[in-house]
Amino acid sequence: MVTAPFPVTIFHNPACGTSRNVVAMVEAAGHVPEVVEYLKTGWTEAQLRSLLAAMGAVPRDILRDRGTPAGELGLLDPETSDDVILAAMVQHPILVNRPIVVTPRGAALCRPSERVFDLLDAPPEGFVKDDGERVADRS
Repeated sequence: MVTAPFPVTIFHNPACGTSRNVVAMVEAAGHVPEVVEYLKTGWTEAQLRSLLAAMGAVPRDILRDRGTPAGELGLLDPETSDDVILAAMVQHPILVNRPIVVTPRGAALCRPSERVFDLLDAPPEGFVKDDGERVADRS
């Protein structure tokens, strides 16, 4: 019996341990994800708006402040509009938190990494993260 493909796209930063764990979890579940290194490819406003709509989120929900120019750009001010945050994310891709995963089951910012299990058709039985922490699926 041939099963239908289950596409998985991961917007990934290879320097991030959480992002690396998500890629490994998806692979452990038997999937070959499309890995998009967004720091290299960048973002478009339309792409971010589409991801946010699929996640039921607003730009501030995926704004990364640590290790980014978010503060210097005034993006942490609660009065900063979604449009300003989106424009900054397009200009500075590092402002988008990671990893964001998209599958037929939905889209989500997978922090903590175990959130990816909700997006997979058949999560792995269990998984050991880079740091040795053992996690089990939530099915």
